[in-house]
Amino acid sequence: MKFQLVINMERMQPDIGMDEVARHNLEMVQMADEGGFESVWAAEHHALEMTNAPNPFQILTWFAAHTSRIRLGTAVVVAPYWHPIAVAGQAALLDLYSGGRLEFGIGSGAYQREFDRMANGLDQKEGYKYMQEMLPAVKALWQGDYEHDGEYWKFPSATSTPKPVQKPHPPIWVAARAPVTFDWAVANGCNIMTWALTRPFSEVETYKQRFDEALKKCPDAKRPQFTSMRYTCVYNHPDDADAPINAAISQLGRFENLFKNLGGVVNGFPEEINLTELSSRQEFDRHTLRENLMFGTPEEVIQKLRRYEQLGVDQFTYCASYGLGLREQKTSLALFIKEVVPAFKHSDYDVRATGS
Repeated sequence: MKFQLVINMERMQPDIGMDEVARHNLEMVQMADEGGFESVWAAEHHALEMTNAPNPFQILTWFAAHTSRIRLGTAVVVAPYWHPIAVAGQAALLDLYSGGRLEFGIGSGAYQREFDRMANGLDQKEGYKYMQEMLPAVKALWQGDYEHDGEYWKFPSATSTPKPVQKPHPPIWVAARAPVTFDWAVANGCNIMTWALTRPFSEVETYKQRFDEALKKCPDAKRPQFTSMRYTCVYNHPDDADAPINAAISQLGRFENLFKNLGGVVNGFPEEINLTELSSRQEFDRHTLRENLMFGTPEEVIQKLRRYEQLGVDQFTYCASYGLGLREQKTSLALFIKEVVPAFKHSDYDVRATGS
């Protein structure tokens, strides 16, 4: 099993400078690059201090300039906010600048608040239609001249300039939760990203079952990659769990606000709602969070990850961004690289690292 890193330029209060956050993020990515992580992902979100990410291509180009081997993924380009020609060109330019390290993730968007501002109030539930129209157009633009007459975009013949370095195109990823998205992703040759939020391991098993069922429906399709993400923190002693649990509870109060439109946002900072008032409050119980999230000592985290490996998860996505302090984030990642990664070391990485 390989490892991916998700890290956002995140701050929960204005007394932390963005220059400090930006420097921290780059140092975390460099640690992951040197520590054998397969890829790092940059999100797209707008007008939110919790995820400063107005352009994932810009973020990843910056990472590319300061790393040597780690692959660079968009997680995800939000299709309703873009034009296919712009997406194709910016993605290909990043692939060129990075020496062919782009992993292209595309999705339909998450927060209705953003759709109200970025997509003229489009219903977030309709975003998948834009994704499904955009992806074939982007792939065609990467190949050469192409004209498009679709429901959401229309344009005369054009092509992507430049073209991607990777042929026939960079690996493509889709974030999936519903069975129909798994089916569409597999049928269209896309790798699959999943996130079980704070739910138990059975949720990961459900996603893997949907993945397997989608493969059965497309017996001639090449098997794509299947990933699973969790908030992650590795610490030396079991009694060190309070810091990541407290951070997760605070961040999840803001996430649920945005995800369900339950509160306000002032100067980019989402209001933290009371999780105990939600019908799903059992998902945010302290014991539940410690059990379900990737929190623990190195030995505990290795034991948890073995279940993912045995289930057939190809790559585990280490999410570092959930309001945890910057120092604690670095301590956790260093422990993960030193104590956890060796237990899952992949021979392919050994060959690449040694140049053999």
